[in-house]
Amino acid sequence: MIDRRKLLLTAGAGVGLAATGLPAVAAPRQDAAAQLTAFMDRAFERILDESPETVTAFGLDTGPRAAAKSKLSLSTLEEEEKGRALTRDLRRELGQIDRSQLSGQSAIHYDTLAANWDAVIATFGIPYGQGGWPQIYRVSQQSGAYQSTPDFLDSQHSIDTAADADAYVARINAFADVIAAETDRTREDMDRGVTPPDFILAKAISQQEGMLATSPGQSPMVNSVVRRTGEKGLSGDWGARVEKALTDRVYPALAAQNALLKQRLPGAGHEATVARLPDGEAYYANSLHYITTTRLSADEIHRIGLDQIAELSGRADALLKAQGMTQGTVAQRIAALGDDPRYSYPNTDAGKAELLADLNKQMQDMQGRLPQVFGRLPKSGVEIKRVPPEIEAGASLGYYNSPSLDGSRPGIYYINLRDTSEWPKWTLPTLTYHEASPGHHFQIAIQQESESAPKLMNLVFFSSYVEGWGLYAEQLADEMGAYESDPLGQIGYLQSLMFRSARLVVDTGIHSKRWSREQGIRYMVETLGDQESASTSEVERYCGWPGQACAYKVGHNEWVRLREKAKATLGDRFDIKGFHDVALAGGGVPLTVLERVVDDWVATKKA
Repeated sequence: MIDRRKLLLTAGAGVGLAATGLPAVAAPRQDAAAQLTAFMDRAFERILDESPETVTAFGLDTGPRAAAKSKLSLSTLEEEEKGRALTRDLRRELGQIDRSQLSGQSAIHYDTLAANWDAVIATFGIPYGQGGWPQIYRVSQQSGAYQSTPDFLDSQHSIDTAADADAYVARINAFADVIAAETDRTREDMDRGVTPPDFILAKAISQQEGMLATSPGQSPMVNSVVRRTGEKGLSGDWGARVEKALTDRVYPALAAQNALLKQRLPGAGHEATVARLPDGEAYYANSLHYITTTRLSADEIHRIGLDQIAELSGRADALLKAQGMTQGTVAQRIAALGDDPRYSYPNTDAGKAELLADLNKQMQDMQGRLPQVFGRLPKSGVEIKRVPPEIEAGASLGYYNSPSLDGSRPGIYYINLRDTSEWPKWTLPTLTYHEASPGHHFQIAIQQESESAPKLMNLVFFSSYVEGWGLYAEQLADEMGAYESDPLGQIGYLQSLMFRSARLVVDTGIHSKRWSREQGIRYMVETLGDQESASTSEVERYCGWPGQACAYKVGHNEWVRLREKAKATLGDRFDIKGFHDVALAGGGVPLTVLERVVDDWVATKKA
């Protein structure tokens, strides 16, 4: 699966990759740091050789790697087994390097890769799921090639030449094979008892039917190639060729997948928890460890969520009272703010355009504040776009695509505008700070632009680090004064933290305490004051991605803890810019490694 909120390899080389079939190259006789550098360079090239989507995502599908631009990966059992073999192979070769001889950044890279691949390999014992990433179902309302591939081709497959357009057509043809392979694997999963609950299947079926109901000639995939070749002044029959491929190959493959989902719907059942599946409890424990990079248990995470909801609700209560809102629970008062038409954009194309324009203004303001707390700023810009309308029904509320490594494509922050009433104006600044700057775009662009960071580290993703940073960025915006003249925006900020704390409660509630989908929705509505439609989409997301929702607040808690620990140790010598620069410099790492990075910086400052 190509997911917009993570790099293509998620947390390791095991997802969607095929091994080369060659033995690991023995490390040359040299010091350990040089061995590690050489190994990481080889590993990066091996991964690129077998993952055309990764090549495109980083803008490297030109010159010697131009052939990758015409290809897509297949999720056949054979290819997945090759991918697992590659992960084990890379981990074995890493283990041949003497860790005791490493120090500084080299030690951090080693520990990051070791933790990364060990966590992925630990998931291989359970014969379902997406190779480490805690997404149980191959096809759902939020996953599957029918969603990810068209978006990938539109947003990441660049078209500058006729050859690029030809490659686009080739990938559309390959899209049919991707769907067919995915359908076969989905059937295998279902036959072993891994069938999505009925509410997930029903929504996926509906979304696929909407895609199939669009005539091939009007498909966004046709529109994309016609629009972009036109913008470049290229003349050719690519639109007609894509339409033919959709008619003859892609639509029939998708119809077959849709038929399978419909066939299995009557027996799907309604129970939401992963615990109902074979080895489901072990699957969830793996997911929590993999996602949070901690050893926190489900019970501990559940309790942390409840405690933080109580603390944050008290802070929000004080702010609401300062606005004259004194009646009802915190959730009821926040709900009243959300229902107030004064704070809603019109649910029209003009209203959505106004919303996007306002978000860009907020980003301009934030750019001027960033030097307060950062010594280094990213070079890559960030664009704010709406989620493509054809997938917005099942997509998350917001997500981010990283810029290309060569800087030719900026970062893109997508906001879901299926219904503007889901976005009261006072909630939008915080979302923007989380997804763009100083949040995901800032952190990922800094990582990609680092001249000293090995390219391999751009393929490693730790959700607790990245999403924890996104929440910490929201806190930084508050600390930088972004809400000084916007008390309602500050309420939106606190609601965001409450939302992520509620996720801890609901995710663990569903998958460890066997809450129903309806219990989860009710808790979100009663605790946060969110609309039931928004809460439903969120809870259904947790049902398909066990543990993923826990990354945010667990990660945020750790970022805050490490900063306060450094401040307490250094006192007046604490430098907020230095803290941020060193914690971001090496890119995403497990939270255990992040603590080591910060501790080393503190020790250096003390010396």
